[in-house]
Amino acid sequence: FRFDPTYTQTYTCFFGAWLDHHSHSLGLFIDGKFVQPADRQVHSLVDSKGGNICNTVCAVEEDISQCASSAINGFKTWSGLTCYQRAKVLLRVVNVLGQHGKCVSELCNLCENSCSPSTLVRLLQYYSSWAQLRDTLITNWTPLGVVEVVVSDDCSLYSLVLKVLPALAMGNSVIVVPGQSTAPPALLLAQLFVGAGLPAGVLNVLTGRDISLGAKVAQNQSIRYVTYSGNKQDGVTLCKATAGMGVSVTVSPCIGATCPFIIFESADIDSAVDEVIEAAFKKRKEINWVLCVQESVVDSVVVRLQLRMAGMKCVELHSNADRVLVDATVQEAQQQGATLIQSCPAPPSDAQYPPTVLCRSAPSSPCVVSPSPGPLLPLMTFRSNTEGVTLGNHSPHGQAASIWTEDLTLALETAKSLSVGSVWVNSHSVSDPCLPISGHKDSGTCTDGGQEGLYQFLHPSSTSSSLPRSAPLSMDYIKFGTAASPAIIPDDSDPASAPKPYLQFVNGKTCKSESGCSLTVQPPGGSGVLAYCPDGGRKDVRNAVEAAIKVQPGWMKRSPSVRAQSLYSLAKGLEAKKQDIASSIHIQTGLSMVEAEKEVDLSTARLSDWAAYCDKVQGGTPVRLVTFPPMPHSGSAFSLPEALGVVGIVLPDKNPLLSMVTLLGAAITTGNAVVMVPSQKYPLPALAFIQVLQSSDLPAGLVNVISGNRDQLTVALANHNVIKAIWYWGSAEGCQYLQYTCTVPLKMLCLFCQKDEEKDWTLSHPTHLEEMWRNAVQWKSVWIPSA
Repeated sequence: FRFDPTYTQTYTCFFGAWLDHHSHSLGLFIDGKFVQPADRQVHSLVDSKGGNICNTVCAVEEDISQCASSAINGFKTWSGLTCYQRAKVLLRVVNVLGQHGKCVSELCNLCENSCSPSTLVRLLQYYSSWAQLRDTLITNWTPLGVVEVVVSDDCSLYSLVLKVLPALAMGNSVIVVPGQSTAPPALLLAQLFVGAGLPAGVLNVLTGRDISLGAKVAQNQSIRYVTYSGNKQDGVTLCKATAGMGVSVTVSPCIGATCPFIIFESADIDSAVDEVIEAAFKKRKEINWVLCVQESVVDSVVVRLQLRMAGMKCVELHSNADRVLVDATVQEAQQQGATLIQSCPAPPSDAQYPPTVLCRSAPSSPCVVSPSPGPLLPLMTFRSNTEGVTLGNHSPHGQAASIWTEDLTLALETAKSLSVGSVWVNSHSVSDPCLPISGHKDSGTCTDGGQEGLYQFLHPSSTSSSLPRSAPLSMDYIKFGTAASPAIIPDDSDPASAPKPYLQFVNGKTCKSESGCSLTVQPPGGSGVLAYCPDGGRKDVRNAVEAAIKVQPGWMKRSPSVRAQSLYSLAKGLEAKKQDIASSIHIQTGLSMVEAEKEVDLSTARLSDWAAYCDKVQGGTPVRLVTFPPMPHSGSAFSLPEALGVVGIVLPDKNPLLSMVTLLGAAITTGNAVVMVPSQKYPLPALAFIQVLQSSDLPAGLVNVISGNRDQLTVALANHNVIKAIWYWGSAEGCQYLQYTCTVPLKMLCLFCQKDEEKDWTLSHPTHLEEMWRNAVQWKSVWIPSA
């Protein structure tokens, strides 16, 4: 049997013939064809009744090398085509999938990984258009090369394709490492793609037993980027396993997040109750819903829940162990005062449980904090609208929320206040590739979907696509950052002859470090003592973050024009202190005064650039209004960028002033607060800049500067739960430490080795500024039906 796009027999025959042709033993898909290597372990995929669906091969190092070589050749061919030629291939896949979509659907259902063919067709149509328009609308950006897409066993085929298609559309080649349930559909799709004309090697599929295969593939030097979708646990495992490899890894934990379903008193109660039952009990449970109801209508909601749930059958659990977890969760919730609404009594013993609402659950209850895998729906109450938002933001996750109200103003205000990536107004679980999906808080480090989701597969044409590839270093993560540089307590007995002591900047005030110790700063020659700078530590970072988190929400809410004026004021203050700042650069780095003054001038211009960005399309709060075609009713939706929160920045040695104001401007322009660590080698320009910050009208606590041992402060930033992102210039050990550590909670990382000094900070090309701006925002999509 061989795939033929003109195949016209019944879908069932095609599906059966495809498995029969492979003798229900699926090989690896490499270089446009199936490969069945000998002497490989196999993994059996079984259906819900225990019957064997097929066997998949477990790839080894030899297979990975062969696949990577194929992907490199495929990338050269694919990226060499014109945008029109790539779009034409993807459009042919649309036609092929239209003919054989039912076959793909049946295979997905058999593997218990349901996926509608229409959603796949919609993805293909959308991204084929972007393949056509890449060079027209996304200029001066280049594909990364070979991209690895990894998904967990419980991840849907839709989530997998949502990452594969944009990578292909932008001109990359892709190596897919699917989970167990997505492996057969992924292999079938790969064959359909090649049959539609996709060049050999552009799309490859490697199967294995668990997530460890993803880390083994990432070790190959040809991989430029790894992106993951699935449950949080496997994502953390992948991040830790790939730490130190010099490859960027992003995760989208789309499975297991806790999401609020908020019903206000102004809602259509009947519709809201119908939809919460549909979301919590009848759909595949990829997320855990928590029902939040305003107290004035809670009795009405409870009555309707009892009516709608009457007669609902028990839900099958995966195992008896899940039943034990469910029983324990329900028992503890009842002990804390919750009451039950059940469709029928729970059977004494069996791997099934009736749909259950846990009324009046406490926010600290295990059924809310760490939900069990069963059909449980916690119900919490709130009094005011503000309290409803607070309750909705209670979860550490920030994937999505559903809000129900007939008051459009309340809906929009609530949507803006919720710390989630997707907000559905009077609806739930709606998606379309035209708008981005971006997890907030602990729900992801990348953006999928929309134009915004394309940039993870691109890099500016004039910069490198990744960190220098390397083997992981042998590190003791517990001891990293503990061997600090020798600190001293400066002798102030003779101020006239002593080197100048500098202070750090926390909460709008200059201060010494909490330890009271300082580090010596040496002149360019390396002998003697030029100055003393504070030796900051964990307590200083804690104080700075506490100040930053208080002021950041208010700064983010300021209008773009007000933020712009503050940045213009900062630039004006820097210009006024030109001689003092230039002198600090001169004595610290050894540059001539002419070169030092030039750096100050460039820094002033850079701050003005960021001020101009504040109220423009790329730098303010652009709202992209789009039609809403996928909904059964008419409506609209929009996406907008939001600040990350508090950003930790470990500054580079090169151009110590210019690099600092460039990164500072990118962060605060978009509404973030920052905790900056100056270059340990050249700290004086950043510490001298504090006098500019003091004379500016930036709110106290928005910008904090803490000097000291770089590794010690990196550890403090990495282990602070409030910090959402870290931009790091430092050692290879520091990069590896951050990749390994910043997983609980997840942090967005921008990592650069100090030896990677080819970055030219003097460049002011719009693409470079846009890249920094995109690293400083996260996206929110709001869906509003009109009927």
